[in-house]
Amino acid sequence: MNTETAKPPRYKSKVIAMIAWAILLASYWWYTTANGLTPMETMQALIHFVSDSPYGFPLYVLVYMIRPIFLFPATLVTMTATYLYGPVRGIAYAMIASNLSSMIAYFIGRFFGSGFLHNIEQNKTVGIYADRLRRESFQTTMILRFLFLPYDLVSYFSGFLRIDLGWFMLATVLGSIPGTISFGMLGASIQGDFASQSVRLDPLSLVISAAMFAVSIGFYRIVRYREKRINL
Repeated sequence: MNTETAKPPRYKSKVIAMIAWAILLASYWWYTTANGLTPMETMQALIHFVSDSPYGFPLYVLVYMIRPIFLFPATLVTMTATYLYGPVRGIAYAMIASNLSSMIAYFIGRFFGSGFLHNIEQNKTVGIYADRLRRESFQTTMILRFLFLPYDLVSYFSGFLRIDLGWFMLATVLGSIPGTISFGMLGASIQGDFASQSVRLDPLSLVISAAMFAVSIGFYRIVRYREKRINL
């Protein structure tokens, strides 16, 4: 009887949080749709907002941290950093901000709990990765980062499964380096002013971006190859 009375308040808090999240998402998407804002145009607005503020870097980090709540693409916000601050500082800023945002998504997933996955884990593919994440948190998270799977999805999923936070963060930091550099250099390749639409692309930055994409896939293949050798 005590168990039955203990569950409702926790369940209610999750339902209220889910409703609040749904309202936030609906409001955001309604606003962008009503104003004809594409994700790229939203990124342009972010560029102007951050560049015009004396608190540019803290604002950028804050925007990146709350971005998972609105399911806004991480790649565009990463590109924003290198467009604004150049490749070196921009990639460093994006690494800091992206890892903080992954913690936000992880804790959101952890709040809603593993019970949220009970039904979808019946899917064979989801079940395999869920089992692997529980058994080999570090290696599996790093593989998923190398594969450029949706950044927030991996973080939410890890939180749902309540995998060890330390291993999750270490794997995210290491596994996200190639991807952050790749998308960061893509942002750094954009030269010119969005407002005047006089934008051109720097070929060298594009080549580096493509190379780092290939490096990330290469790391994934190396890890998978080593796994197969160990399991022989």
